[in-house]
Amino acid sequence: MRLNSPKLNIMYKACMKASKSLIRDFGEIENLQISSKGPGDFVSSADKRTEKIIIDELLKAYPDYGILSEEMGKINEKNKTNRWIIDPIDGTSNFLNGIPQFAISIGYEEENEIKNGIIYDPIKNELFFAEVGGGAFLNNSRIRVSKKKNLKNSLIGTGGPRSNSKLKDQIFKEFFEVSYNTETPIRRFGSASLDLANVACGRFDGFWQRELSYWDIAAGIVIIKEAGGFIDFLDGKTDESKKMNIVASNSIIHNELVDLIKKKNIENN
Repeated sequence: MRLNSPKLNIMYKACMKASKSLIRDFGEIENLQISSKGPGDFVSSADKRTEKIIIDELLKAYPDYGILSEEMGKINEKNKTNRWIIDPIDGTSNFLNGIPQFAISIGYEEENEIKNGIIYDPIKNELFFAEVGGGAFLNNSRIRVSKKKNLKNSLIGTGGPRSNSKLKDQIFKEFFEVSYNTETPIRRFGSASLDLANVACGRFDGFWQRELSYWDIAAGIVIIKEAGGFIDFLDGKTDESKKMNIVASNSIIHNELVDLIKKKNIENN
């Protein structure tokens, strides 16, 4: 597959090279070294190996570009104009438990705006990608968000809180509120980047989640927008040094979903 952009091409090349190692690791999970970063937050040798392959490929092509990555943090920090945002395995807990629902996510940021994004599911061989002004794609097919007209009939995805989350009660209340207002049970698949990709291609009608990191969502931001969807930061907070709270959906049910979540927050205060 050849993409119509130098940035997307190098992102694709990095994904494909890293995915070969990642698939091998998935077949040998019992042999991986695993450590805990905190309650419910794990890192494996596969995370570090995948990340290194991606970073090496990106730096080979653009040695001066900045990088923000989940495991290694910041590289070339002085370059605040051009930067790669990397999550080597989004869905690490799924990966470590042999559940084939995880992805490599890479975003390219220029002048504080995500310009390009790739989310690659190596198990299903599904590549979601987008570039500002160029539309969003799944492999070689153009994708669009769904046309669902009301929240009641919509399929919504989310993610749950970590065990040490201070927002746990609030998150559960939001879950109940959305559940009461939708006929189809809420989906929780454990990979925010793939959840955003599912909104972009119309599999989900909407998605919301609190306490996400920038690398979880960077690629998904441009893919959602180029697929015709909306993405909002709850409470207006977009500070990459802090956890982020987002809502993404098609343009039709977006306000209804956002209002429902904000209504529950007002009641909680």
